[in-house]
Amino acid sequence: MAGAASVPPVVELRGASKTHPGPVHALRAVDLTVEPGELLAIVGPSGSGKSTMLNIMGTLDRPTTGTVHVAGRDVGALSDAQLSALRARHIGFVFQHFHLSAGRDAVDNVCDGLLYAGVGLRERRARARTALERVGLGHRLGHRPTELSGGEKQRVAIARALVGAPDLLLADEPTGALDTASGKIVMELLHELNAAGTAVCVITHDHDIADSLPRRVRFRDGEVVDDSGRACSRLPEVGA
Repeated sequence: MAGAASVPPVVELRGASKTHPGPVHALRAVDLTVEPGELLAIVGPSGSGKSTMLNIMGTLDRPTTGTVHVAGRDVGALSDAQLSALRARHIGFVFQHFHLSAGRDAVDNVCDGLLYAGVGLRERRARARTALERVGLGHRLGHRPTELSGGEKQRVAIARALVGAPDLLLADEPTGALDTASGKIVMELLHELNAAGTAVCVITHDHDIADSLPRRVRFRDGEVVDDSGRACSRLPEVGA
């Protein structure tokens, strides 16, 4: 519609490089744009730059050179406090090894996703319960990680990532610590979340997972060597 404001990419990198002492060039002048509602894989062998890319996209680290914009804001111009607030509003993280607190139940673990969002405890717990119900764990709210299966732990981690309603979910090897059946359930859940409007980026070395997603960005030696583009931004519903 004429005059309507355009929605900025959820994340946009231009010429982003990361160099460590040595020098080690972990990223080399990467250009990457992720639009709202996209579903994509970042794939490559160990040491290709995937983890560095995750940290840069998620604003956990800053590039040595180049720019990063999240939801239209230049990350390089923000203070640490502003960056934490931006991250809390727009980005959720899921890692291979869950990172759940052993002595706390599922609700309290999910509450952690709202610690930097300025939400009161009662509201945090209410949102946590809703998020857990969304990932099919409404019957496990009071269970601690030791009482959950690997797949259930990963679903708790996904609920924690989603409780703040982020625009972008970064999933780093989300099935890497799971058996095949649990991994399939987690990937189906990521499909469903994407179909509901969340942009999902799966970082993986698993080519079967990468090839099942509509966009694939392949890394080697810190560089993008192939990007299938955005011909299709979302998967059809699972089972369609």
